[in-house]
Amino acid sequence: MAPVILAVAELADGSLTRLSTEVATLARQLAEQSGGSALGLVVDAAPDAGAAELAAFVPRVVAVASPAVSREVWAPHAAAEVRRLAAEGVTHVIAGATADGRDLAGTLVGLLDWGLLANASGVTWSGSSPEVEATVLGAKAITRSVLTGDTGIVTVRPNAVEAVAAASAGSVEPRSPEGAATPAASVLERVAEAGAEASLEEARIVVVGGRGVGSPEGFAIVEDLAGALGGVVGATRASVDAGWIAYARQIGQTGKVVKPALYLGLGVSGAMQHRVGMQSAEAIVAVNRDPDAPIAEVADLFVVGDLFEVGPALLAELRARRGG
Repeated sequence: MAPVILAVAELADGSLTRLSTEVATLARQLAEQSGGSALGLVVDAAPDAGAAELAAFVPRVVAVASPAVSREVWAPHAAAEVRRLAAEGVTHVIAGATADGRDLAGTLVGLLDWGLLANASGVTWSGSSPEVEATVLGAKAITRSVLTGDTGIVTVRPNAVEAVAAASAGSVEPRSPEGAATPAASVLERVAEAGAEASLEEARIVVVGGRGVGSPEGFAIVEDLAGALGGVVGATRASVDAGWIAYARQIGQTGKVVKPALYLGLGVSGAMQHRVGMQSAEAIVAVNRDPDAPIAEVADLFVVGDLFEVGPALLAELRARRGG
């Protein structure tokens, strides 16, 4: 039996997330490699816009209008729809390695008794199963694993694949909701972090502060440069652990994975834990006083100097070019 690969999408403010476009692209690629078929799933209180976007990537989209999602956690409702599609022939599920995606994957393991490979940084089809590449041990090693049997679940990290629309748009099939597959917790309050509207994963320019910024106040130059460049502020684990900036800004093995056009690191040493989250950037520029800092190994331009001298000079030049 040919595999049927399901891409489970997530929405943000009614629109498809970039990771979901990557997940859908991957599902379509795996279907092509395996001789199977791909489809997408959107479960939301208002799924129509997101489903239309998803149809640009896969030939068929199931759109489930579930009002309960607006007041309850998403995963139990999405799991019910995946279970229904599994009964209709879906053999593999691809989801993003997000908080909701991980909740969904764990729920599906219990409901379907399927195997799970998590946090994939690359996926191809091998024989009768997806072959998943993942980094482990702080990115000191790369594993390649396959699922046993003819079914399974894979969660994919951001930037594992480049999102590419299909040659022609697919169809959208509206459905009524099944109801939650497991008890769904109520959402009592939604809190938006300041600056959260600026997604690290989707930013074309990321300016990162490391241990070298020295304090919360040291991030001022990082923020100023990000603003001048039209970029987003990021951080290393060391600066997050020190309490200088929120965890949501962390890049690395235990944070976000970014693939910007430009990565600018200030006071970033370049520990392997951090490099795994940024080394795929198109251009890497780093400023550090230590000429032997590991970040130099992956930097396209490495500036040996004090970030509190280089940073303001760079900021002044940017402002001068823009006429102040």
